[in-house]
Amino acid sequence: MDISKTIAELKTLPGFLEKVGMVLVHNGVARATSRKGAPVATLEVKVDQDMVEKFRQEGEAMPGMFRVLVEARAGTFAPGDDLLFIVAAGDIREHVLASLTHTLTRIKAEAITKTEIAP
Repeated sequence: MDISKTIAELKTLPGFLEKVGMVLVHNGVARATSRKGAPVATLEVKVDQDMVEKFRQEGEAMPGMFRVLVEARAGTFAPGDDLLFIVAAGDIREHVLASLTHTLTRIKAEAITKTEIAP
């Protein structure tokens, strides 16, 4: 996902100017270390895209939200590779933060499985 292009496209949609006061972006990136500090050479990621879409729709249906867009990538990744994009656009900070947090938390907990491969 090209974040700048995606936001520019959102701004052209009918209703954006009247309904959006904040756009928040999450860009999840593969790390070279695990949460515990162990080295990671590659990351194997599996994504349940149906679940991702379900959680995207939930986030978009939350109060004040205009759009929630998600790109969750599956495959083998090296440190520094982009894994997950979420763009949340809505009326006010509290609504947009709540939606992005809900969407991200549900996707990470229920729709994505990662396996870290040591060097």
